[in-house]
Amino acid sequence: MALFPPLDMNPEDVRAALAPLRNDFSVAVYTAENAFAVGAIIRVAHSFLAREIILIGSSPHYEKASMGMEKYETITRVQDDDAFLQHVAGRPVWALEKDRARASLYGITAFPKNVVLLFGSERFGIPAPMLERADEVLGIPIYGVNHSLPLAVASGIVMSEWARRHYVDKTF
Repeated sequence: MALFPPLDMNPEDVRAALAPLRNDFSVAVYTAENAFAVGAIIRVAHSFLAREIILIGSSPHYEKASMGMEKYETITRVQDDDAFLQHVAGRPVWALEKDRARASLYGITAFPKNVVLLFGSERFGIPAPMLERADEVLGIPIYGVNHSLPLAVASGIVMSEWARRHYVDKTF
C-alpha cells in the first residue's frame, strides 16, 4: 500500500522512516545513455522500495523523470565493471538481457535474497563480459515485431514480478 506523501518531513527523515520497509533487492543500471529512462527507473525503484539504485558509468539521470523520488533513495554511482562488482561482492547479480537469456523471468522458481537486478542500456544492452560474470541472465518474453522493451518498462516488469512473488498474501 502506498504511503501518504511526507510533505512535512525532510528527505533524511523520510529515508530513515522508509529504511525498515526496504526490500532485499537492488537495481543496477549499466551505462544507460537515456537520462529520462534512468530517472524513470529511480521512480519505479522507489515505488517498490528497492534497497539501493546503482548507476554504473557516468551517464546522467534526469531528475524530473524520477518525480522527486531520487531524494528519498540511496543512489550509488560506480565508475566501471570492476567497481560495480566490488560494490556488490557477495550478492547475486541477475542480469536482464533477452538475447543472451538463460531463463525466462516467468520460469524461475524464486529470486535469491539480496539480489542485484542489472539492466543495460536500451541501445547496447549489457556487455558480454558482464553477462558472463552474472549469476543468472533472464529474459522477459515479448511477442511483437519490436525487439525490445523500453528500459524503464522492463525494470518495472521485473520489480513487479519480484513484488508479486514476495507479497502474495498482501493487498494494495
